[in-house]
Amino acid sequence: MKREEVKKLMYRRFIEPTKLKKDVFTGVELELPIINLNKTAVDFKLVHKLTVKFKNYFNFKIKDRDENNVICALEDQVTGDIYTFDCSYNNLEISFGKEKNLYHVKERFEEYYKFIQDVLNKENHTLTGLGINPYRKHNKRLPIPNGRYRMLYHHLCLYKLYGDGINFHDMPEFGMFTSASQTHIDVNFDDLILALSVFSKLEPIKAVLFSNSVLNGENMELACSRDMLWEDSMHGYNKKNIGMFDTLPQNIEELLEYLLSTSIYCTEQEGKYLNFQPTVVTEFFKKDEINGEYFEGGKYHEIIFKPKKGDFNYFRPFKFVDLTFRGTIEFRSVCCQPINETMTAHAFHLGLINQIDEVNQILDEDTAIFNKPYSLTELRKMFVKSYLPEFVEEKELKKLLIKILDLASKSLKERGNKEEKLLNPLYKRAKSLENPAQRLIKHLNSGGKIEELIHEYGKL
Repeated sequence: MKREEVKKLMYRRFIEPTKLKKDVFTGVELELPIINLNKTAVDFKLVHKLTVKFKNYFNFKIKDRDENNVICALEDQVTGDIYTFDCSYNNLEISFGKEKNLYHVKERFEEYYKFIQDVLNKENHTLTGLGINPYRKHNKRLPIPNGRYRMLYHHLCLYKLYGDGINFHDMPEFGMFTSASQTHIDVNFDDLILALSVFSKLEPIKAVLFSNSVLNGENMELACSRDMLWEDSMHGYNKKNIGMFDTLPQNIEELLEYLLSTSIYCTEQEGKYLNFQPTVVTEFFKKDEINGEYFEGGKYHEIIFKPKKGDFNYFRPFKFVDLTFRGTIEFRSVCCQPINETMTAHAFHLGLINQIDEVNQILDEDTAIFNKPYSLTELRKMFVKSYLPEFVEEKELKKLLIKILDLASKSLKERGNKEEKLLNPLYKRAKSLENPAQRLIKHLNSGGKIEELIHEYGKL
């Protein structure tokens, strides 16, 4: 395919759906680490038993099974809620059907959570609100046995082949022990560019408020190690696929050009998942042949295949602020939050989506964080640490955080659902300048045990 044809595909897949958006719905995805309190590997038999019990109790329908015929995904055909797992059976994921009122999501989540905890607790297992599974070293490094997750893990394990000039970490299984709290919000065409720009600028602020992924015992200066785990993996082979926009797009044309410079690394042809060296998407479709790999008969095989138009369906970047084919912006940078504060991030994003002009003005005039000699990428990297940069005046930072939260609160009040109450924990974090990760680090450094926070962060 020629470059212009790829560009048209990009437009139809990512831009065109935003022209159909009128109402603003929210989609919530929650990933939650499963922990075996015996400090041994999570019991997958228990996990599978839980899935069956959940299905029967909530009358969910089977959506998918793995290659061992084990149920790995359930769906409620009324609400659209999906019970599944991310990367491995160590990481439970609950995705909620689109909603206008976040309290509807909150109510269903709490009902699901109580049921799941009751089943797990009887076998000395638990869920908790941590972005890194604190017992990750005890767990089996096994992807869900299906084509997609096996391919993904294999692809991430290939970092040793591409190490020249790239500082990869040695944890390709990170998807099996990291848990996120992701928000999808409908965005219309006219607001698209400004929304991407404003929420990208907010990433340093979100690091201050939401960081909650500590690699206990390995890199304690990082409050949000998820950034590093994504960026210094094969996902970051092309840096444009992950993290921040290096330059904020100013219009649709610049956004398309940016997307055309990102890479594709997998596809599915003839029923086989194929992975290959990440290749800039326009270059991929120029090639007559691609060298890749696929799994069959218990081992990987080399394959030479021809790019097809349908391969474009497997193209996806992983930016912090991502445009999806559903006409939504996906906010991907927030760690799993303490369970009784789960809805904070979703309320934050929903509260600000209709205030982007006001947020933009605040950030353009700010001097507490912004209008300094640092790029947005540099600022995010500074603020995901467990301590603040030296240039920050705490009093001014608190004012900025409160100003942003007040704007979100005002917008949520206008919706009339009392969703502004969901922001209350963020006001506490802003006033103390302490996010869940910093609290955890302080707790451990003072001699506290991780088990105490596993239980505390897991309470409703």
